[in-house]
Amino acid sequence: MLALSPEILLRAYAMGIFPMAESREAMEVRWVTAERRGILPIDGFHISRSLMRHMKRLRPRVTVNTAFDAVVRACADRPETWINPAIFAAYRGLHQMGHAHSLEVWEGETLAGGVYGVALGGAFFGESMFSAQVNGSKMALAFLMHRLRAGGFRLFDTQFLTDHLASLGAVEVPRRVYETRLSEALPLPASFHPMGYPADPQPEILQPPSASG
Repeated sequence: MLALSPEILLRAYAMGIFPMAESREAMEVRWVTAERRGILPIDGFHISRSLMRHMKRLRPRVTVNTAFDAVVRACADRPETWINPAIFAAYRGLHQMGHAHSLEVWEGETLAGGVYGVALGGAFFGESMFSAQVNGSKMALAFLMHRLRAGGFRLFDTQFLTDHLASLGAVEVPRRVYETRLSEALPLPASFHPMGYPADPQPEILQPPSASG
């Protein structure tokens, strides 16, 4: 088994491979390359009317990279998880290198939801998201997709396609198609911190589609 280091993780992602543990107690990590891959079209992501109403009413506070460990722990806090101590440590290393990012949604001082993943070139590899409050993960994903569009990302990898992701617009593509899109995205100079990105992107995100032309 390959050692799970940040450097090896980046090489694996560039080849379309990602790690998973069988459980939080598992001592080993397996490397996965799925025959069919889940992706969420960045340019095709739209916020539902019900979610927009919820966000307008709530107006949550949004941060990035301020609670990375808390987001990963919350993602792992479920009956079955693939996040074991080795994976947690490796992604913390990627975070310290500037490749792994978290986005947090707050209701007051409470972490309502979040998402974390890995940025490499113009590809973002979504690892996991969670909800501690109603629509927490959906709000986190909406803010993340807006940031990725602004930053010039072209591929959002969800690894697998779940019913929840499918309801948000994710689709499944054959591995060969995924590998082509990955190879096209990796050389792009995308940024998770795009120049001029607003501290509060909600006015842009929550405006009706017709208002943007």
